[in-house]
Amino acid sequence: MKLVLNVLGVLLVIVGVVWFLQGINVLPGSFMTGQTKWAINGGIAFAVGLGMLVASRRIQRP
Repeated sequence: MKLVLNVLGVLLVIVGVVWFLQGINVLPGSFMTGQTKWAINGGIAFAVGLGMLVASRRIQRP
């Protein structure tokens, strides 16, 4: 469970950063470039990924 949360958390953080940067027009080359919706979605994905990473750190082995 801890490994799954770590992997998914890292992937969501990376995807969230890319979406955010494309949404604020820093990372061009996609239909998402310059779209505020994608900046918001990226921020949400980043926050969820960070939450997963924090949750995985709190899980203790029996």
